[in-house]
Amino acid sequence: MIDLPSISLIGVIHLPALPGSPNHTGMDAVLERAMSDARILVEAGFNALIIENFGDQPFSATDVGPATIAGMARTIDRIAQITNVPLGVNVLRNDAMAALGIASATSASFIRVNVHTGVMVTDQGMIEGQAAKTLRYRKLLGKRVCVLADVHVKHAVPLGQQDLGDAAKETAYRGMADGLIISGVATGSPTDPRDIDVVRNAVPDRRLFVGSGVTHETVGELLGKTGGVIVGTALKQDGITVNPVDPDRAKAFVQAAGLA
Repeated sequence: MIDLPSISLIGVIHLPALPGSPNHTGMDAVLERAMSDARILVEAGFNALIIENFGDQPFSATDVGPATIAGMARTIDRIAQITNVPLGVNVLRNDAMAALGIASATSASFIRVNVHTGVMVTDQGMIEGQAAKTLRYRKLLGKRVCVLADVHVKHAVPLGQQDLGDAAKETAYRGMADGLIISGVATGSPTDPRDIDVVRNAVPDRRLFVGSGVTHETVGELLGKTGGVIVGTALKQDGITVNPVDPDRAKAFVQAAGLA
């Protein structure tokens, strides 16, 4: 099992559209972009990468198709051949079973689950957490893959008025997540430091990660509060999420984090 405290900077590889998605233009383009971004991030000093099917809009609420799973597994296997850092999988919107399957077939050692417990209202409709199903499947596969779970995930609102601290406790202790992710309201949106304090006070014994909106200016403070960040948009050319990773931005970010 991966040592979560050893991970502080997780760079996001936003894959172009995979087979079966409306904007897919071929696996060659997917692999070329993914491997280029991976090389840049590792050379800059990121100590983990997470790969997600960001280009597959509009997203399925839960189960993705076999072509998506195959495309992600092929891509992650190729990335693993050129890097030596821990790899993670996030199958959007919320297919934890697919993510675990991909991890079991590759060298990926952690997954991100957007809705692990509770019920969230999203642009894909109502999504229910499937912690019991996810952890039983992990046990069945026999590979100890870490589950990093969002608490009140971005692009969503909780059904009802559940307190953030209570949601964190449910995710960590009843959902048995290995680590928790706190984000802003959308991709690239800053995470409220007060939310981090709420989650940390509620769940003092889990590794925390900031999951959106981390910038060169805020990374130092946020690492001090959590110990880990997941960053994508701030590293891209012109700060646009769908663009390739900018080598200069990636290096500057690692320097700002104090890890260069």
